[in-house]
Amino acid sequence: MTTNRSAKLASGFTLAAMLAWLSVMAATQLATATGSKAAAKMPVLATFSILADLARNVGGDRVEVVSLVQPGGDAHVFQPTPGDAAKVRSAKVVIENGLGLEGWMGRLVEASGYKGEIVVASEGVKPLSIREGGHDHGGHHHGEHKHEHGDHDHEGHDHDGDAKGHEARSHAGHHHGRAGEADPHVWHDLDKARDYVSNITRGFCNADKAGCPEYKANAAAYLEKMQALDDELTKQFAEIPEAQRKIITSHDAFGYLANRYHIEIHAPEGVTTETEASAKDIAAIIGQIRRERIKALFVENISDPRVIEQIARETGLKPAGELYSDSLSASGGVADSYLKMMRYNATQIIDALKGAD
Repeated sequence: MTTNRSAKLASGFTLAAMLAWLSVMAATQLATATGSKAAAKMPVLATFSILADLARNVGGDRVEVVSLVQPGGDAHVFQPTPGDAAKVRSAKVVIENGLGLEGWMGRLVEASGYKGEIVVASEGVKPLSIREGGHDHGGHHHGEHKHEHGDHDHEGHDHDGDAKGHEARSHAGHHHGRAGEADPHVWHDLDKARDYVSNITRGFCNADKAGCPEYKANAAAYLEKMQALDDELTKQFAEIPEAQRKIITSHDAFGYLANRYHIEIHAPEGVTTETEASAKDIAAIIGQIRRERIKALFVENISDPRVIEQIARETGLKPAGELYSDSLSASGGVADSYLKMMRYNATQIIDALKGAD
């Protein structure tokens, strides 16, 4: 009797132990499968935070995006390290702005030995030219270079061309603000930035054909959000008299915003933060503020604020706030995504201009 009972207990214990073991194994396999799925995300490297955010919106859950220049950093003066070359080498897609913004990128790609997909985000965009002196965008009018969206496949070009073929053109050298050259800050025009989304989508499709339908769907949804914000901002700026739309910023990064919404923007520094404003440049801006009664003065998140502070002291014009030009804010900040940055900058400018009545 006792023997039979012991056998039943042993049998029951063994069954319970086996069930528990099977449960642990199932959980382990699930965790391994989940980990493998996460590890299978396509590695993407973007040169700076704004491009990284666009890439995440297109790539969704299928990509893991790393930004070389972190939020708050300045792509104009970035100095790559050997560790950055390793980041490039491990990526399957590399995204750069082009138009001379990242003068260091060609050397970095060469040093890394990278052979994968390179996306030049500004490819196909008709850029604005840097004007003489690098600080006057008052002549550009909203809509002057507006795309006819019907002529573009913004969900991803159906090209089979190798993006690496654009490397030589993009890496020709860094622009230092010489008149007549291309202004690289295209992303400040929501309409032109649609081509950024198209180019990133195409690059992802080239590198991951199985994910192409998902990338195109993500891009289409994101483009709708971009269009909605552009329409909203166009309406808001139109409510301000054109003669009143004049602002001062640290460096000449907002020419595309000026062109899109017909704003007159002046800056003591050129399109790159590598060049410092001269005493003559600062004096010219101060004189312009006094002559034209400009009431909106802004610092930028990546620029040395001392020049703007000097202008404020000389004119008595208090800075109206901070604008995000070449970088997003840190996660959780007021401009930690591209669309939030565009809305935040526009709101800061609109509020300052309305207060200038």
